[in-house]
Amino acid sequence: MKNILLLIFLTGPLVLSAQTDTSALNFSFSGYAEPYYGYDFGQPADANRPGFVYSHNRHNEFNINIAYLKASVSAARVRGNLALMAGTYANANLAAEPGTLRNVFEANAGVKLSKKSDLWLDAGIFASHIGFESAIGKDCWTLTRSMVADNSPYYESGAKLTYTTSDGRWLFSALALNGWQRIQRAPGNSMLSGGWQIQYKPSSRILLNSSSFFGTDKPDDERRTRVYHNLYGIFQLSDRVGLILGLDTGWEEPVFKGADTRFWYTPVLIGKFTLSDRLAIGVRGEYFSDETGVIIGTATENGFQTFGASANLDVQIHRNALWRIEGKWWNSRDRVFLDADGNPSLSNAVLTTALAIWF
Repeated sequence: MKNILLLIFLTGPLVLSAQTDTSALNFSFSGYAEPYYGYDFGQPADANRPGFVYSHNRHNEFNINIAYLKASVSAARVRGNLALMAGTYANANLAAEPGTLRNVFEANAGVKLSKKSDLWLDAGIFASHIGFESAIGKDCWTLTRSMVADNSPYYESGAKLTYTTSDGRWLFSALALNGWQRIQRAPGNSMLSGGWQIQYKPSSRILLNSSSFFGTDKPDDERRTRVYHNLYGIFQLSDRVGLILGLDTGWEEPVFKGADTRFWYTPVLIGKFTLSDRLAIGVRGEYFSDETGVIIGTATENGFQTFGASANLDVQIHRNALWRIEGKWWNSRDRVFLDADGNPSLSNAVLTTALAIWF
């Protein structure tokens, strides 16, 4: 019965709009696959990279980070998407979801609420409104994801109202969500969460973004309010040089009343240097500070306070194929990693290569 009600909720706007929208429906199909190989110099015995890594997280084996097939439909006032996926990203990042929901990459439907204005209401499962990185590697400037991307929502489910100005410079979105990266609400949680997003494009070379989440991801009997803010700018400094600056901050109520509010933050800097039509280099510097273990628990004195750096080479071997190789290094204040002998270590290094193919 719940599935039937969900289907009615998602398709209802499409049915109502179809009564007045006589424009032709446009269908499209697409696909993406990203096989990869990663070598973690800590040589984890179970082949799983550190627990806060959810993308490209397997050691010393060839695997698929994500592969999906997607169908889309659109008309003047309706749109919809359905994408099903497989891969180690789905296994790690959707482990808390039940059954076949773990294989849903995207499933949503939307209706345009105004004939004259670009105002849309969408509902279902869609990409997160937080962050400049996604699970789709080819759309990111680095091969692997940053610490902040792996530890903030990649996806979300709920409903969102989005307005874009006629000149395309401003975007405003308000969201009602099932939780912090949740398709199905956490067991025992009866409350919805929310969020908003504002984007400003003063020119074709600059994008500024402010996104927030507020709510809880805990059962009602241990509810703790979480507030998260994601701020970033993307700057195309020239035809060959691009820069991303980001700063994420989060607050959560303490476990015990009277204790200090728990706070974490993470700045990131990414540069992309286009050498030619086929070659590009990406570099990244990042820091993740979570002393009280809200997002990344360590059971160490200073919590998770880790600096990271990476560099990658991209080769566009075909208009629909991208080969990449990346080296990444992390260094932490406490010994939160393991070395090749299984001993606690301050640092970790990994070498990863991937081939992204799409149509």
